[in-house]
Amino acid sequence: MKSSQNPKLLIDRFGRKVSYLRISATDRCDLRCVYCMSEEMQFVPREQLLTLEEMIRIGTTAVSLGVNKIRITGGEPLTRTGILQVFQALGKLEGLDDLTVTTNGSQLARFAQPLKDAGVSRINISLDTLQADRFKTLTRNGKIEKTLAGIDAAIKAGFKGIKLNAVILKHRNHDEILDLIQFVEHRQIDISFIEEMPLGLISEHDRGESYYSSDQIKADIRQQHTLTKSLNQTGGPSRYYQLNHGASHIGFISPHSHNFCDQCNRIRLTAEGRLLLCLGKEHSVDLRRIVRAHPDTQQPLRDALINAMALKPEGHEFSLTEQPVIFRYMNTTGG
Repeated sequence: MKSSQNPKLLIDRFGRKVSYLRISATDRCDLRCVYCMSEEMQFVPREQLLTLEEMIRIGTTAVSLGVNKIRITGGEPLTRTGILQVFQALGKLEGLDDLTVTTNGSQLARFAQPLKDAGVSRINISLDTLQADRFKTLTRNGKIEKTLAGIDAAIKAGFKGIKLNAVILKHRNHDEILDLIQFVEHRQIDISFIEEMPLGLISEHDRGESYYSSDQIKADIRQQHTLTKSLNQTGGPSRYYQLNHGASHIGFISPHSHNFCDQCNRIRLTAEGRLLLCLGKEHSVDLRRIVRAHPDTQQPLRDALINAMALKPEGHEFSLTEQPVIFRYMNTTGG
């Protein structure tokens, strides 16, 4: 992938340049993580999903407008039949500097090397616990052995960056923070600790009672380790620290305690083709309708992307005590 000199045309009302697109390949997942979705989910009918060709078309148009980072997410993106076609097409685009994927790791043992060959530079793998029984409880049906094998396959494939994502919940997995630190340091990979985001109605736990802030996590880590602020940034919301002056970096995503809206450079495309302008609000544009109404010309899609910037809000406010304003679950949002 080569950098281009395309003008940055996606600029919102607050002067922020949008350079990062997250594409949800599917709302389906082979796990049922308690903070991500309800146990009994109603998924989008398959005929309402964007086709692979439509995802490629929207991603290509976004890059032509200055987007230089695309992340493929889900649900679990690697369960989407034919998904490698999307990675292979986007991986060839001039102007796209960073093609990445977020996955639960269950399919990585067979997908890691093909993803690397397609041009994926970095990979995020969700892992909230190292205990097999707890993993099964948090995911409702998962086998940790598959995710651990996926992590090993990603390391062997030699991606530019490998990072674990861990959502920390009090009394569920907050006691494993130091174990997760030891795990990534031993493998010389990175990890981001994430405060739970209040998307969708859940019944597994009280979000206010399970909240564990980034500041608490840092305090736990600093009992045994050194954290030094890092200049490394990946274009996302994580704020990174170097661990023990070594190869691993620790990120913190803090939608509650340290809101990151002021520097937001992201838009999200849901699996059914809605362009979300903010994680915590419902402002959206139906891009599926546009690409299907205009199959032979790109201009309406380009105009829709540019005009959507006027809808991007300055920020959001998440509440731990009130019912969520956003009823869509994390799996439908695209990470």
